[in-house]
Amino acid sequence: MVGYHETARKFSVYTLLQYWTQAAFEQWNGFRDGANRAITCGLTQVDYSTFSKKAKAVPFAMFKRLFHLVLQKCNRRAKRQLKLPKELLLIDSTTVTVGKTRLPWAPFHGERAGIKLHIAFHTASGQPQNVIETVGSRHDGPVGEELADSAYIIVQDRAYGKIERFDRYKTEGQSFVIRLKENVQIVFPHSLRRQKTNDSSVTKDITCLLGTTQCRSQERHRVVMFQDGHGHEIRVVKDLRTISAEQIAGRSSFSFVG
Repeated sequence: MVGYHETARKFSVYTLLQYWTQAAFEQWNGFRDGANRAITCGLTQVDYSTFSKKAKAVPFAMFKRLFHLVLQKCNRRAKRQLKLPKELLLIDSTTVTVGKTRLPWAPFHGERAGIKLHIAFHTASGQPQNVIETVGSRHDGPVGEELADSAYIIVQDRAYGKIERFDRYKTEGQSFVIRLKENVQIVFPHSLRRQKTNDSSVTKDITCLLGTTQCRSQERHRVVMFQDGHGHEIRVVKDLRTISAEQIAGRSSFSFVG
């Protein structure tokens, strides 16, 4: 697999995988800490230098491949009764930073280097569906397009919001709910009729064009504005017309913080 030939008898790739799994679960502080705690976890005991050397010898691509094999074999949970045409797929990223001398090929900010994990998370099963790793400076938007899947309603934050992308998703049939950046202008708004309820967090439900004369959407998009639990207004653009504003606001608000 991925060009690696196993030669070790005591500390195999499988044992290393067990170490990595336990390290993530218990949040080990490093190789030395892990080697000291391994025996209490029922793992094969080795010194920290053996652990470190094995970790460097086994290609990252091997564990990435194993991770995706596990995801493929996981049974999808029964589809929830959400009355949504498709299930939700949350797309977001997180950056892990270290000193720049440790990863000189992945400069991030100042004296820090970073690796970014772009994750597509399937809400119905509570499992990641896909993961792409990049250097920390890589912009979220293009990678988000790689993770998009027309079988789902993709839910994304402001970093993925681009007017040209909204138009293209709508044309291609990619269902989406994406938070709008504060500086995106709303042009020629038209209010949609809806049944208001006293406990609704929705303040506006409209269709409109987006952007300035220099960069404006070719398609009219539905925009729902609602308040989060702290009273902050959130604006999301979406292609869904048959779903109520309250339903989308309720399902989207947990994804957008601040």
